[in-house]
Amino acid sequence: MDLQAIQYYCAYQERCHSEVRSKLLELGFRGDELEEAIASLIADNFLNEERYAQQYCGGKFRINKWGRKKIIQELKKKKVSDFCIKKGLKEIDAQEYWETLQQLTKKKMSEINSKEKNIWIRKQKLQRYLIQKGYESDLINDVMKEA
Repeated sequence: MDLQAIQYYCAYQERCHSEVRSKLLELGFRGDELEEAIASLIADNFLNEERYAQQYCGGKFRINKWGRKKIIQELKKKKVSDFCIKKGLKEIDAQEYWETLQQLTKKKMSEINSKEKNIWIRKQKLQRYLIQKGYESDLINDVMKEA
């Protein structure tokens, strides 16, 4: 397999180093050949983990409505460096983050309120949902006080 195919793989969408390394191993690259391929991709700017983290954070927040904690957890699973994760999280505007949390809360509350009568169970379900989405506990408590 030539390097051009891997360049296409990286150009198609942003990839992290671990994804590219797995793909190269799958394609039969080993040892020095694998490391040289990764170094070449980085040098030619086909592979940039900082850019990947920024794209990932922005996309998962805007499209999937994920909170910071879930985004961090998923990036760590992909072995993205803490530095790149911090750079990526800067893509999320604080005001937009808060507004998204409020929207999710209102939407989920209307779903839960129609099904559940007990107020404590409703609050518990809402809190569990927001934690699962990756939002911070202090922000969840603040938004639940407002709601």
